[in-house]
Order: sequence, then structure tokens, then C-alpha cells
Amino acid sequence: MNKEMSETLVRTGPGTPMGNLMRRYWVPVLQSSEIAEPDGPQVRVQILGEKLLAFRDTSGCAGLINEFCSHRGVSLYFGRNEEGGIRCAYHGLKFDLSGQCVDVPSAPQVCSRMSIKAYPCIERGGIVWAYMGPADKKPAPPEVEWCNLPPSHVYVSRRLQECNYLQAMEGGIDTSHVSYVHRYEVDIDPMHQGTKANDYIKADGNVIFDIEKTPFGLTLFGRRNGEPDSYYWRVTQWLFPWFTLIPPFGDHALGGHVWVPIDEYHCWAWSINFHPNKSLSAEERRDMERGKGIHVEYEPGTFRPKANKDNDYLIDRVAQKDKRAYSGVFGFSMQDASLQESMGPIQDHEAERLLPTDKAIVMARRMLHEAALGLEQGIEPLALDASAQRVRAAGVLLERSANPTDWAKEHLADGINQSVYSV
Repeated sequence: MNKEMSETLVRTGPGTPMGNLMRRYWVPVLQSSEIAEPDGPQVRVQILGEKLLAFRDTSGCAGLINEFCSHRGVSLYFGRNEEGGIRCAYHGLKFDLSGQCVDVPSAPQVCSRMSIKAYPCIERGGIVWAYMGPADKKPAPPEVEWCNLPPSHVYVSRRLQECNYLQAMEGGIDTSHVSYVHRYEVDIDPMHQGTKANDYIKADGNVIFDIEKTPFGLTLFGRRNGEPDSYYWRVTQWLFPWFTLIPPFGDHALGGHVWVPIDEYHCWAWSINFHPNKSLSAEERRDMERGKGIHVEYEPGTFRPKANKDNDYLIDRVAQKDKRAYSGVFGFSMQDASLQESMGPIQDHEAERLLPTDKAIVMARRMLHEAALGLEQGIEPLALDASAQRVRAAGVLLERSANPTDWAKEHLADGINQSVYSV
């Protein structure tokens, strides 16, 4: 990837081509539980390079405003959340959910010119989502399957990842690495163990890809040997611009991620597990809370993983030698994050030498780049129609003569009304 393309893709702050593109979609900001109580404590949030403040007002509505008061630039984190807005603790200016200044005690007549930036919010899937783009371009709310299920069916977590969103998200798109970095974890993790998919993944690391461009992004068909008369296909979905859906394992919960830039050097990695038609069991939820599967254990009081770059991700060389952890790092998410962060805060894309298994990553980069540049020319980006998000990932055994694209069109189109396909 050349320098111009790389610079365009990794920069997401205000006014950048990629930042403008991402602001055209609903952005996951924080969990609803982080601002659970009306008039409760406000929370600092940084998204797409902007320092913001999330809070729940007296009526129970969630809001997202500029962190800083328009008067003297004081952080409203130190203000008071009361009576329908945030009041600055310095001189008493008060701001509501829309960013309107509703009170200037010393000069009421100037309220109208003291407003601050604010973004409209909705709540779905236990997440507060914000729309940060032009007001007249606001799309319909997201329809990714898990965000419209009952709370009993879904578990959501987020963690800090200390690198650019692009290299993190590309790990979610890439299904070939599963045969390597996760090959021992799948046997012991309670949310993956005991499935035939594990056998096929470990037996065949030579994945062959078919990629289909779709109205919502990309469908990735990863082919491995299955039974003597069949192939095992892992069907991964990339939903433009930042959702990934993980092919399921047996009867375990389905999963997915959202990769949201904080700034150029950090991102939020959201991890979601869900059952479409039943509640998560108490055991499943307990395992997720303990950091199993695609979730993590945290440093107390933070969203930073307990295993992080400052402790070499708690790498265990004995476990690596004993074939209990392929890289010596435990946990699916940290196995991936440790390698992605090792590339540096922003990967040197000009130095990389890509392989045939990177075809989907190349296509995703081109789609993002073309959409960002196209938006500058007035071309509307793809996947603004939320109904296009109603798809599912899958794991399936098909006869060797079968065309997986044809199978997907029949069984995964409008996937939330289909059966779950898993091996």
C-alpha cells in the first residue's frame, strides 16, 4: 500500500477524508451501563479524535457533547449533571443534550451564542450510538442482528487496543490466522471447544479464499478440507465500515466485533456474543464476564486488558513450548491484539509483503479508500441503508462441487430470518 493511501486510511480526525466518511455512520460510543443513572456521573469519551462527554440527563436520555465549556475551556467532566443538563463548575454555564447553552448566570442575554457541539444519540444492544456527521445525512439506526435482540440474548464488552483501528480491524477480516495463533486455544476455551470446526481448522492451514463484494461490504469464503467428500467453509462478513461477524463454532454463541478509532494510535475493540433465538445461559455469561472467548480480563477500573504491551501480554514460553498457547499468549482477543500492537501504533504499510490470503484485506482497503475520496467528490458511500446489515456469518460443510456464493445467496441473504449454520 502506498503512502498516500495509507495516510488516508489511518487518519480519522475531524476534517480528514476517512474521518468524514466514518462520521456518516452511527458510531458505538460507550455501554449504556456506563451512564446508567439519570443525573449520574458524566463520562469522558474520545472518538475519532474528538474529546467528548457522555451523560444521561434527568429525563433518562443519553447525550454526547463537547467536553469543554465554551466560556473558558474548562472540562465539563468537573461540572454538575443536574436538572436536564451539565452545569460548568467554574462560572455556572449550563448545557443540555443538544449542546444548547440554557443558562449563563452572569449574562443570560448571551446564551444563544455560547452553545457547544453535541451529537444525537440512540441506544441499541446495550450501547450508546452517536451520529457525528451532517444533520441532513443521518442514516437509519443500525440493524446488525445483535443490536436488536433482547438484553438476555446478548453480551457486549469493549477494550482498549493500543494501535490504529485499521490493523486491528484487518485481524477481524482475516480468517486464515485462526489455524495458527488460535489453534490450541480453541480446544480449551469454553466458548469454542468440542466442535468439528476445530478439527478442520487445525488440520488445514492452507486456506483458499473466494471474496464477494456486496451492498454491505464483503463476504469472505474461506475453504478448508472437511470430510472426504466436502469442504469446510468459514463465511466471514465485513460490514462497511467497521463491523466484522465471526463464523460460529458448533452450538456456541455467535460473535462479532466493531472497530472504532479513538485517535490515530488507539481504538475501541467492541466484542459481542449472542444467541439469535434464546437467552445466554448463566454459565456462558459467567465465562464472558471472566474474559473467555473473545472477551478479556481488565486492569482494575479500566478498559485496558490485564495482558498488555507493558507486561509482554503475560507471554508464557513454557505454554508455547508445551503447545498450550501457540504464541505463548492466552485469550483469543489478546492473541490477536498482541501481534497487531507489535506492528507499532501505525503499521508501516509500505514495508509489508502481502500474500494470497490477504485478498480480502486488500479489497477492504480499496473500498474504504475509494469511499473516502468519493465522498469528497459528493459521491454517497455504500452501506448507509441499515437493512443491508441483516446478514450472518456461517460455518458449513458443502459438497466439493458446490458453489459457496450460490449457497450464501440462498441461506445467508437476510440472514437473521434463516437458520444458524455452524459446524
